[in-house]
Amino acid sequence: MYHGAAARFLASIRQKGLLRGKRDYVHLSPDEGTAHKVGARHGEPIVLVVKAGQMHADGFTFYCAANGVWLTQHVPNQYLVIPI
Repeated sequence: MYHGAAARFLASIRQKGLLRGKRDYVHLSPDEGTAHKVGARHGEPIVLVVKAGQMHADGFTFYCAANGVWLTQHVPNQYLVIPI
């Protein structure tokens, strides 16, 4: 899975992981292109790789919305591949 974000949030993501903020869930994309488009809506985009398989094996729950977006409560930073 992938998550698109604005580069200006990278320091916070490195420290806290992906938080849902004011939303009910963290939104994840099944493909890198979609994640890039989402991140670009908020500034200079970055695309994070989410180790969803490992998260699921460790007991995290995911939901698939009708529009194909994957949802989860939180993505701790140890499950992220963050670009340099």
